Amino acid sequence: MMQKNKYRSIELIMEPGAPHMVGDGFRMHGFFPGEVIDKKRMSPFFLMDYNALIEFSPAKEPRGVGVHPHRGFETVTIVYKGSIAHHDSAGNSGVIRDGEVQWMTAGSGILHKEFHEQEFTRNGGPFHMVQLWVNLPAKHKMTAPKYQELTATNIVKADLPGYAGHIEIQAGNYNGLIGPAHTFSDMNVYNIRLNKGGSVEIPFNKDHNTGILVIEGAASFTDGETVAADHFVLFNNDGELLKINAEANSLLLLLSGEPINEPIAQYGPFLMNTMQELEQAINDVSAGKFGKLE
Repeated sequence: MMQKNKYRSIELIMEPGAPHMVGDGFRMHGFFPGEVIDKKRMSPFFLMDYNALIEFSPAKEPRGVGVHPHRGFETVTIVYKGSIAHHDSAGNSGVIRDGEVQWMTAGSGILHKEFHEQEFTRNGGPFHMVQLWVNLPAKHKMTAPKYQELTATNIVKADLPGYAGHIEIQAGNYNGLIGPAHTFSDMNVYNIRLNKGGSVEIPFNKDHNTGILVIEGAASFTDGETVAADHFVLFNNDGELLKINAEANSLLLLLSGEPINEPIAQYGPFLMNTMQELEQAINDVSAGKFGKLE
Protein backbone atom coordinates (compact mmCIF):
# COMPACT_ATOMS: atom_id res chain seq x y z
CA MET A 1 0.00 0.00 0.00
CA MET A 2 1.26 3.49 -0.85
CA GLN A 3 2.27 5.43 2.22
CA LYS A 4 0.15 8.40 3.25
CA ASN A 5 2.99 10.82 2.61
CA LYS A 6 2.71 9.95 -1.07
CA TYR A 7 -0.74 11.55 -1.15
CA ARG A 8 -1.36 15.18 -1.97
CA SER A 9 -2.34 17.24 1.05
CA ILE A 10 -4.62 20.27 1.02
CA GLU A 11 -2.94 23.69 1.10
CA LEU A 12 -6.17 25.67 1.28
CA ILE A 13 -9.90 25.58 0.60
CA MET A 14 -11.42 28.70 -0.93
CA GLU A 15 -15.06 29.64 -0.77
CA PRO A 16 -16.45 31.79 -3.60
CA GLY A 17 -15.98 35.51 -3.10
CA ALA A 18 -18.30 38.31 -4.15
CA PRO A 19 -19.43 37.88 -7.77
CA HIS A 20 -18.67 40.28 -10.60
CA MET A 21 -20.33 40.54 -13.99
CA VAL A 22 -18.45 39.88 -17.21
CA GLY A 23 -20.62 41.59 -19.79
CA ASP A 24 -24.26 40.96 -18.93
CA GLY A 25 -24.21 37.18 -19.34
CA PHE A 26 -21.64 35.82 -16.92
CA ARG A 27 -21.88 36.23 -13.14
CA MET A 28 -18.39 35.24 -12.05
CA HIS A 29 -16.65 34.36 -8.81
CA GLY A 30 -12.88 34.78 -9.26
CA PHE A 31 -10.78 32.12 -7.52
CA PHE A 32 -7.40 33.12 -8.94
CA PRO A 33 -5.25 35.10 -9.40
CA GLY A 34 -5.75 37.27 -6.34
CA GLU A 35 -4.58 37.92 -2.82
CA VAL A 36 -5.00 34.29 -1.76
CA ILE A 37 -3.65 32.52 -4.85
CA ASP A 38 -1.12 34.60 -6.76
CA LYS A 39 -0.58 34.74 -10.52
CA LYS A 40 1.94 31.88 -10.60
CA ARG A 41 0.67 29.47 -7.94
CA MET A 42 -1.62 27.53 -10.33
CA SER A 43 0.58 28.00 -13.42
CA PRO A 44 0.05 27.15 -16.27
CA PHE A 45 -3.52 28.10 -15.29
CA PHE A 46 -3.48 31.88 -14.80
CA LEU A 47 -7.14 32.66 -14.11
CA MET A 48 -10.28 30.84 -13.02
CA ASP A 49 -13.67 32.57 -13.18
CA TYR A 50 -16.65 30.52 -12.00
CA ASN A 51 -20.29 31.16 -12.84
CA ALA A 52 -22.00 29.24 -10.03
CA LEU A 53 -25.42 27.82 -10.88
CA ILE A 54 -27.96 30.57 -11.51
CA GLU A 55 -31.24 30.88 -13.41
CA PHE A 56 -31.57 33.23 -16.36
CA SER A 57 -34.99 34.47 -17.41
CA PRO A 58 -36.01 34.42 -21.10
CA ALA A 59 -34.72 37.36 -23.12
CA LYS A 60 -35.07 38.84 -26.58
CA GLU A 61 -31.39 39.65 -27.04
CA PRO A 62 -28.53 37.28 -26.13
CA ARG A 63 -26.63 38.10 -22.97
CA GLY A 64 -22.86 37.81 -22.96
CA VAL A 65 -19.69 39.75 -23.63
CA GLY A 66 -19.04 41.62 -26.87
CA VAL A 67 -16.00 41.85 -29.11
CA HIS A 68 -12.70 42.09 -27.23
CA PRO A 69 -9.05 41.14 -27.92
CA HIS A 70 -6.66 38.60 -26.41
CA ARG A 71 -2.97 37.79 -26.89
CA GLY A 72 -0.45 35.45 -25.29
CA PHE A 73 -2.67 32.75 -23.76
CA GLU A 74 -5.68 30.48 -24.24
CA THR A 75 -9.26 30.88 -23.04
CA VAL A 76 -11.01 27.67 -22.02
CA THR A 77 -14.78 27.84 -21.50
CA ILE A 78 -16.49 24.83 -19.90
CA VAL A 79 -20.29 24.64 -19.79
CA TYR A 80 -22.13 22.59 -17.18
CA LYS A 81 -25.63 23.93 -17.78
CA GLY A 82 -26.89 26.22 -20.52
CA SER A 83 -25.27 26.91 -23.88
CA ILE A 84 -22.70 29.42 -25.20
CA ALA A 85 -22.00 30.60 -28.74
CA HIS A 86 -18.48 31.66 -29.76
CA HIS A 87 -17.32 33.80 -32.71
CA ASP A 88 -13.80 35.09 -33.44
CA SER A 89 -11.85 37.12 -35.97
CA ALA A 90 -10.13 34.01 -37.36
CA GLY A 91 -13.50 32.90 -38.72
CA ASN A 92 -14.26 30.30 -36.07
CA SER A 93 -17.66 29.81 -34.48
CA GLY A 94 -19.40 27.15 -32.43
CA VAL A 95 -21.94 26.36 -29.75
CA ILE A 96 -21.24 24.26 -26.66
CA ARG A 97 -23.70 22.75 -24.22
CA ASP A 98 -23.65 20.70 -21.00
CA GLY A 99 -20.24 19.13 -20.43
CA GLU A 100 -18.63 20.65 -23.51
CA VAL A 101 -15.65 22.98 -23.98
CA GLN A 102 -14.45 25.84 -26.18
CA TRP A 103 -10.64 25.93 -26.18
CA MET A 104 -9.43 29.07 -27.97
CA THR A 105 -5.76 29.81 -28.53
CA ALA A 106 -5.42 33.59 -28.73
CA GLY A 107 -1.70 33.31 -29.46
CA SER A 108 -0.47 36.24 -31.56
CA GLY A 109 -3.82 37.98 -31.28
CA ILE A 110 -7.52 37.50 -31.86
CA LEU A 111 -10.84 39.22 -31.34
CA HIS A 112 -13.71 37.15 -29.98
CA LYS A 113 -17.14 37.35 -28.40
CA GLU A 114 -19.18 34.91 -26.31
CA PHE A 115 -22.94 35.04 -25.85
CA HIS A 116 -25.74 32.81 -24.63
CA GLU A 117 -26.92 30.71 -27.57
CA GLN A 118 -30.15 31.83 -29.26
CA GLU A 119 -32.46 29.04 -28.05
CA PHE A 120 -31.20 29.35 -24.48
CA THR A 121 -31.72 33.11 -24.72
CA ARG A 122 -35.36 32.65 -25.78
CA ASN A 123 -36.19 30.02 -23.17
CA GLY A 124 -33.93 30.95 -20.27
CA GLY A 125 -32.98 28.34 -17.70
CA PRO A 126 -30.14 27.19 -15.45
CA PHE A 127 -26.66 28.41 -16.33
CA HIS A 128 -23.40 27.05 -14.88
CA MET A 129 -19.90 27.40 -16.34
CA VAL A 130 -16.17 27.98 -15.81
CA GLN A 131 -13.70 30.04 -17.78
CA LEU A 132 -9.95 29.50 -17.51
CA TRP A 133 -7.03 31.46 -18.86
CA VAL A 134 -4.20 29.06 -19.70
CA ASN A 135 -0.81 30.71 -20.06
CA LEU A 136 1.40 30.02 -23.07
CA PRO A 137 5.18 29.59 -22.79
CA ALA A 138 7.15 32.49 -24.26
CA LYS A 139 8.13 30.50 -27.34
CA HIS A 140 4.45 29.94 -28.17
CA LYS A 141 2.90 33.28 -27.20
CA MET A 142 2.86 34.45 -30.82
CA THR A 143 1.57 31.18 -32.26
CA ALA A 144 -1.23 31.39 -34.81
CA PRO A 145 -4.70 31.66 -33.25
CA LYS A 146 -6.90 28.59 -33.37
CA TYR A 147 -10.12 27.19 -31.95
CA GLN A 148 -10.87 23.71 -30.61
CA GLU A 149 -14.43 22.62 -29.91
CA LEU A 150 -14.56 19.70 -27.45
CA THR A 151 -17.99 18.13 -27.69
CA ALA A 152 -19.76 15.13 -26.21
CA THR A 153 -18.63 13.13 -29.24
CA ASN A 154 -14.87 13.71 -28.88
CA ILE A 155 -14.23 14.15 -25.14
CA VAL A 156 -12.64 10.89 -23.97
CA LYS A 157 -14.42 9.08 -21.12
CA ALA A 158 -12.86 6.61 -18.68
CA ASP A 159 -15.26 4.48 -16.62
CA LEU A 160 -14.08 3.88 -13.06
CA PRO A 161 -14.21 0.43 -11.45
CA GLY A 162 -16.95 -0.55 -9.04
CA TYR A 163 -19.48 1.81 -10.65
CA ALA A 164 -17.74 4.68 -8.88
CA GLY A 165 -18.37 7.01 -11.82
CA HIS A 166 -16.30 8.21 -14.73
CA ILE A 167 -13.67 10.76 -15.79
CA GLU A 168 -14.03 13.02 -18.82
CA ILE A 169 -10.54 13.78 -20.13
CA GLN A 170 -10.56 17.13 -21.89
CA ALA A 171 -6.78 17.53 -21.97
CA GLY A 172 -3.88 15.37 -20.88
CA ASN A 173 -3.68 11.71 -19.99
CA TYR A 174 -5.55 9.39 -17.65
CA ASN A 175 -4.47 5.74 -17.56
CA GLY A 176 -3.22 5.96 -21.14
CA LEU A 177 -6.36 7.65 -22.48
CA ILE A 178 -5.57 10.99 -24.14
CA GLY A 179 -7.91 13.98 -24.13
CA PRO A 180 -8.68 15.74 -27.43
CA ALA A 181 -7.33 19.22 -26.60
CA HIS A 182 -3.97 20.16 -28.06
CA THR A 183 -1.93 21.99 -25.40
CA PHE A 184 1.37 23.86 -25.47
CA SER A 185 2.60 22.60 -22.10
CA ASP A 186 2.04 19.50 -19.99
CA MET A 187 -1.34 19.58 -18.24
CA ASN A 188 -4.40 17.56 -17.29
CA VAL A 189 -7.95 18.94 -17.35
CA TYR A 190 -10.68 16.50 -16.27
CA ASN A 191 -14.31 16.51 -15.28
CA ILE A 192 -14.67 13.83 -12.61
CA ARG A 193 -18.19 12.51 -12.04
CA LEU A 194 -18.46 10.31 -8.94
CA ASN A 195 -21.45 8.51 -7.50
CA LYS A 196 -22.06 8.85 -3.75
CA GLY A 197 -19.56 6.63 -1.96
CA GLY A 198 -17.38 6.36 -5.05
CA SER A 199 -13.66 7.03 -4.91
CA VAL A 200 -10.69 7.31 -7.22
CA GLU A 201 -6.93 7.68 -6.88
CA ILE A 202 -5.20 9.72 -9.57
CA PRO A 203 -1.42 9.85 -10.06
CA PHE A 204 0.31 13.16 -10.85
CA ASN A 205 3.80 14.53 -11.12
CA LYS A 206 4.37 15.97 -7.64
CA ASP A 207 5.85 19.16 -9.12
CA HIS A 208 2.69 19.95 -11.09
CA ASN A 209 0.36 22.55 -9.62
CA THR A 210 -2.99 20.92 -8.87
CA GLY A 211 -6.42 22.16 -7.84
CA ILE A 212 -10.04 21.01 -7.86
CA LEU A 213 -13.24 23.01 -8.13
CA VAL A 214 -16.24 21.19 -6.66
CA ILE A 215 -18.98 21.89 -9.20
CA GLU A 216 -21.73 19.73 -7.67
CA GLY A 217 -22.08 17.57 -4.56
CA ALA A 218 -19.35 17.25 -1.95
CA ALA A 219 -16.04 15.40 -1.73
CA SER A 220 -13.14 14.71 0.60
CA PHE A 221 -9.50 14.25 -0.32
CA THR A 222 -7.20 11.65 1.31
CA ASP A 223 -8.28 11.95 4.96
CA GLY A 224 -9.20 15.61 4.74
CA GLU A 225 -12.38 17.47 5.52
CA THR A 226 -15.44 17.39 3.28
CA VAL A 227 -15.50 20.18 0.70
CA ALA A 228 -18.88 21.48 -0.48
CA ALA A 229 -19.95 22.59 -3.95
CA ASP A 230 -18.68 25.94 -5.26
CA HIS A 231 -15.40 25.68 -3.32
CA PHE A 232 -11.89 25.45 -4.77
CA VAL A 233 -9.22 23.18 -3.28
CA LEU A 234 -5.53 23.97 -3.80
CA PHE A 235 -3.16 21.08 -3.11
CA ASN A 236 0.39 21.17 -1.85
CA ASN A 237 3.06 19.88 -4.24
CA ASP A 238 3.94 17.14 -1.78
CA GLY A 239 2.77 13.85 -3.24
CA GLU A 240 2.23 11.88 -6.42
CA LEU A 241 -1.25 10.53 -5.72
CA LEU A 242 -4.55 12.32 -5.19
CA LYS A 243 -7.35 10.40 -3.47
CA ILE A 244 -10.93 11.62 -3.95
CA ASN A 245 -13.98 10.34 -2.06
CA ALA A 246 -17.50 11.39 -3.04
CA GLU A 247 -19.72 12.22 -0.06
CA ALA A 248 -22.65 12.72 -2.48
CA ASN A 249 -23.17 12.42 -6.21
CA SER A 250 -20.45 14.83 -7.26
CA LEU A 251 -18.94 16.64 -10.22
CA LEU A 252 -15.40 18.00 -9.92
CA LEU A 253 -13.19 19.99 -12.28
CA LEU A 254 -9.56 18.94 -11.85
CA LEU A 255 -6.65 21.05 -13.09
CA SER A 256 -3.02 19.95 -12.92
CA GLY A 257 -0.06 21.17 -14.92
CA GLU A 258 3.65 21.79 -15.21
CA PRO A 259 4.44 25.34 -14.03
CA ILE A 260 5.68 27.83 -16.61
CA ASN A 261 8.62 29.42 -14.80
CA GLU A 262 8.82 32.64 -16.79
CA PRO A 263 8.09 36.31 -16.05
CA ILE A 264 4.44 37.35 -16.29
CA ALA A 265 3.26 40.74 -17.55
CA GLN A 266 -0.53 41.11 -17.67
CA TYR A 267 -2.71 44.03 -18.62
CA GLY A 268 -6.43 43.60 -19.28
CA PRO A 269 -6.88 40.93 -21.97
CA PHE A 270 -3.15 40.47 -22.67
CA LEU A 271 -0.82 38.00 -20.94
CA MET A 272 2.81 38.39 -21.94
CA ASN A 273 6.33 38.26 -20.45
CA THR A 274 7.38 41.92 -20.57
CA MET A 275 5.89 45.41 -20.43
CA GLN A 276 7.27 46.08 -23.91
CA GLU A 277 5.23 43.14 -25.24
CA LEU A 278 2.11 44.51 -23.58
CA GLU A 279 2.69 47.89 -25.21
CA GLN A 280 3.12 46.19 -28.58
CA ALA A 281 -0.15 44.27 -28.09
CA ILE A 282 -2.04 47.50 -27.37
CA ASN A 283 -0.50 49.16 -30.45
CA ASP A 284 -1.30 46.15 -32.64
CA VAL A 285 -4.95 46.16 -31.59
CA SER A 286 -5.17 49.87 -32.36
CA ALA A 287 -3.60 49.21 -35.77
CA GLY A 288 -6.21 46.56 -36.60
CA LYS A 289 -3.73 43.68 -36.61
CA PHE A 290 -6.06 41.37 -34.63
CA GLY A 291 -8.51 41.23 -37.53
CA LYS A 292 -12.14 42.29 -37.66
CA LEU A 293 -15.24 41.01 -35.92
CA GLU A 294 -18.69 42.61 -35.83
